[in-house]
Amino acid sequence: MDLYSLLREIADSWGLLALFAFFVFCAVWVFRPGSRPIHDDAARVPFRETEPMACPNACPACTCAHMTGDAK
Repeated sequence: MDLYSLLREIADSWGLLALFAFFVFCAVWVFRPGSRPIHDDAARVPFRETEPMACPNACPACTCAHMTGDAK
């Protein structure tokens, strides 16, 4: 038996088994009971920014449209 055939047989059997075991491990890791707070926190990331964006000029008496809400 040549080397290619041996490696092919190993990849077809043990490689498939190893990748399937890795998939099952990842699925169990994601859906484990203790991970719910982590996933809930990650789901709220886009909504954390509550402050409006600052004016790029940042002058003390800013009267630009961005800060006053006027559209020019």
